[in-house]
Amino acid sequence: MSKDPIDAAEDGGDDAADRKVVEQERVELREFIKGLSADDIKSGAWFAKLSAEAMRSYTAKVDWQYFQERYAGVPADAVVDQRVKMASRYAALEGGLSAGAYTAAVAATIGSLGGASPATVPAAVTTMMVDVAFVTRLQLRLAYDVSVLYRVPLDLSDPEDMWKLIRVAFTIRSGEAARGGVVKAVPAVVRPVVKRYFSGSVLTAARGLPVVGKHLLQRNVIKIGIPLVGVPLAVVVNRYTTLLAGRHAQAVFRNEARVIELAEGLSRRSRHPRLLLWVAWFVIRADHKITDDEALLMRHLVRLVREQHQVVDEQLARLVDIDPAEVWERIDAEPGDLSDLLDAADRVAAVDGDINKPEKAVISELRDRCCRV
Repeated sequence: MSKDPIDAAEDGGDDAADRKVVEQERVELREFIKGLSADDIKSGAWFAKLSAEAMRSYTAKVDWQYFQERYAGVPADAVVDQRVKMASRYAALEGGLSAGAYTAAVAATIGSLGGASPATVPAAVTTMMVDVAFVTRLQLRLAYDVSVLYRVPLDLSDPEDMWKLIRVAFTIRSGEAARGGVVKAVPAVVRPVVKRYFSGSVLTAARGLPVVGKHLLQRNVIKIGIPLVGVPLAVVVNRYTTLLAGRHAQAVFRNEARVIELAEGLSRRSRHPRLLLWVAWFVIRADHKITDDEALLMRHLVRLVREQHQVVDEQLARLVDIDPAEVWERIDAEPGDLSDLLDAADRVAAVDGDINKPEKAVISELRDRCCRV
């Protein structure tokens, strides 16, 4: 299976070259699908196998240096935008090629799959699975590309990071029902048709699949099973879902890059790294809530202070409830200019949006103590 990113005609948009690349990818994926059994498809095991194959060698080749050589001096936002558009273009082309072979009977064959031998997989299902696998692999790699371009580290040998990539690539939210998620992933112009058709029996056979495989398989069954829609819907859905996945990956990883950049700046400028950690955590806990961005900032700040200043605060790590009196005592005992802590407090409070009232109160008290004569 190809380990290279899809780059052909990326800048020129040459339709003939694009189509050639897509057709070659489809040939490779057809060989992969032929190696699956009927049980692999029905159980959802195809997704795990495809993910492993799609990312193992790819991540070894595609790193930040790869993109630096290809896009030297170009800001990450510009590169991400081009790669999202390119991926959505390839997804649309593939949708048109696959849809030409689709019929409403394809969906019905899912429920009739039997046995565990690859030979028992009907040709119609192979056609459908090539489409599913193409878009799945494309969106996984696109999300990974975006993470690399924003320099957000992902170790795909770590199950937590791999699941993070999957959630981002397929815009899966915790607790999201496959049915609701699929309908939302379809462009507004065809949603009424999808909702009417969705109650039919064509998706019944897919209900036993694991959540990710079910989500992806249902999305594709919808676009091939609606009578008289065929190729146009397959093209639109492939393009739209890939564009949606790319923009979602950009939003997630760009935000994480922003938080990492903030943590790097705070650590680099700090003259009081140990106290910085206490002040940051004090500000975060001021409203007795911890947002995702605040948790992310604290995790990277602790890592960077350890790496850049060789400071590890075991007492803070064991802390359950932070005592304001202890923080003020630490600040009052520190001599010299503490303006770096005040600036850090403002930046930490703003990491997740507007500074709220409890955070303002902590910063006000900190200002009085840091600006002592």
